Amino acid sequence: MKKLFTAVFTLALFAAAGWFALPLWPAAIPSDGLNLSVRQGSSLSRLAADLDKTGVAPSWVVQAVARIRGSARRLRAGEYLFDTPQSVGEVLASIEAGNARQLAVTVVEGSRLSDLYAVLSAPAPAGGGAATFAAGSVPERAKLAEALKSDAKELEGFFFPDTYFVAPGSSATALLRLMNKRMKEELDKAWAQRAPNTPLKSPYEALILASIIEKETGRDADRPLVGSVFTNRLRIGMRMQTDPTVIYGLGEKFDGNLRKVDLQTDTPYNTYTRNGLPPTPIALPGRASLRAAVAPPPSEFLYFVARGDGTSEFSKNLAEHNRAVAKYQLGQK
Repeated sequence: MKKLFTAVFTLALFAAAGWFALPLWPAAIPSDGLNLSVRQGSSLSRLAADLDKTGVAPSWVVQAVARIRGSARRLRAGEYLFDTPQSVGEVLASIEAGNARQLAVTVVEGSRLSDLYAVLSAPAPAGGGAATFAAGSVPERAKLAEALKSDAKELEGFFFPDTYFVAPGSSATALLRLMNKRMKEELDKAWAQRAPNTPLKSPYEALILASIIEKETGRDADRPLVGSVFTNRLRIGMRMQTDPTVIYGLGEKFDGNLRKVDLQTDTPYNTYTRNGLPPTPIALPGRASLRAAVAPPPSEFLYFVARGDGTSEFSKNLAEHNRAVAKYQLGQK
């Protein structure tokens, strides 16, 4: 009897040890990684079946480990990427913690709203995997203001350029709302720090000018002086005379070559033929351009020209500017 009791007890110990060792069961992660989608409201049995079907681990093991861990009610929806050897317990721990895969969505400074839409509408990766945004979640351009609950007539410029991280299959509208909120916050901060003598009359005018500065130079060090040039021109009533606004006004007609006739053809965005700022922003400005628009350093500069190395030459009068153009644009000494 004693021997039977010992045998049963020993078997029970081994069974218990085996049961609690189940979380260490190796998950057979494919060499090229495993993309695992856990949908909102997905059940443990569904998850176990998916892992069994892909050969990662038997369904009964997954369910047993989930019960040991108490995972059944703690599974969080998301797109998960597993690309290293892990145990079934570690896989479930990641899903419990919500360590879902995130995709980087980068919108560069100087992009237009049309460029932003191209990013949002990009198809799923050719190598497989979920699309970045859920189907139908990118609002039509004509209904963008309605989707964002905005009373703005034109939303060009109203989205802050940055790198955002989103879960695959998330809502593009939700990201647009976040970008719009970020830009409003950044614009409010910049406007609160505006120079007391700025010729700008509103935050919207600051956004317009910042978008021009953004398109005129990609060099952070030059943005303040570019802002100074345009501020000086606005202050004395001199036309802005900036090519990027003309290009924006040409729209799809622009073929990469800005001609003299384009500068002479009047449009609402031709700052060679019209006074003041164009009617709307022409791009998505970053923080440095916003700052350069509202509080540029004092200067007497009225002109600038690209040197050809990414920097700009600034001039106080037309004679200086013409010499700079001859040197840097025409190659004359």
